[in-house]
Amino acid sequence: MAKMNRVVHFEMPAENRKRMAEFYSKTFGWQTQQLGPEMGEYVVVSTTESGDDGRPKMTGAINGGFYQKTDDLNTQHPSLVIAVDDVIESIKKIKSGGGTVLGEPMDIPGVGKYISFIDTEGNRLSILQPLQM
Repeated sequence: MAKMNRVVHFEMPAENRKRMAEFYSKTFGWQTQQLGPEMGEYVVVSTTESGDDGRPKMTGAINGGFYQKTDDLNTQHPSLVIAVDDVIESIKKIKSGGGTVLGEPMDIPGVGKYISFIDTEGNRLSILQPLQM
């Protein structure tokens, strides 16, 4: 059987990230951390306890983040992030399967290589090649 790449993160757009963080903290007990301008004011979201490596301790659990909603229709809906062994190889597979890659891979300090894509049905998702821990 071929290796399955798992969902490791979710992302949701917000018009007001502070308001959104407060809502999910109060409603579901999620913990949030606002990053600075060097990380696009991204809000890291913990939905479950994480280990020292930053990864969820509970098998199958994922954490996520909130990003600024823009006029770009591709950024106006929640999306998933899929872990891959090799971003470049996965980009080739996305393109050959009929998907569209958005931009170039970016390095997220302390996390790994990341890039978004549109699948064959118009859904925006992302892939992440995590740093080796």
